[in-house]
Amino acid sequence: MNKFSAYLRDSYHELTQKVTWPGWDQLTQSTMIVLGATLFITAIVAVMDLVANSGMKFIYSLFK
Repeated sequence: MNKFSAYLRDSYHELTQKVTWPGWDQLTQSTMIVLGATLFITAIVAVMDLVANSGMKFIYSLFK
């Protein structure tokens, strides 16, 4: 139990004294970058899905 309380005390000290937390401007900028990248990758995957779906429909129509 003594090791666990030392771990909690050290973790709290590290989070409050040693960690540098981002400011509001940096946090907003990082969030926008992540949101933009997510939307971009989502669009790429949607286009790939559309192309694959169309290709499969074309291939299946050849064998009817």
